[in-house]
Amino acid sequence: MMRVSVIEPAYTKTQFDTNFLEPDSTLDEYREVRAVLGKTLKDVMAAADEPGVVADAVVKAAIAVRPKVRYTAGGLASRLRWLRRFAPSSVLDAGIRKDLHLDAPIASPPRTPVLEQ
Repeated sequence: MMRVSVIEPAYTKTQFDTNFLEPDSTLDEYREVRAVLGKTLKDVMAAADEPGVVADAVVKAAIAVRPKVRYTAGGLASRLRWLRRFAPSSVLDAGIRKDLHLDAPIASPPRTPVLEQ
């Protein structure tokens, strides 16, 4: 018999971002959103949990006589799990978007008329 446990971390400090590839070209329309999100992710990752938090959850699941189906790794992951359980998905989604500043107002480029009148 095989048993599986899901480890649910939130933000975890890793070297994952060192392997990001920049696109060959970008759309200028998203320049400000990319800048805001990039800064936000750097700030979030600076305060993220250490990898040991996730490792501890993995060890806990591995040595458990009767392992749970899900383990959270860290305080933020526990709060997110609680919210997912009791809050509507729209509330959770809105909170994540707010936390990542995805709905922050940005300056719009001037629109050019499609049809000249």
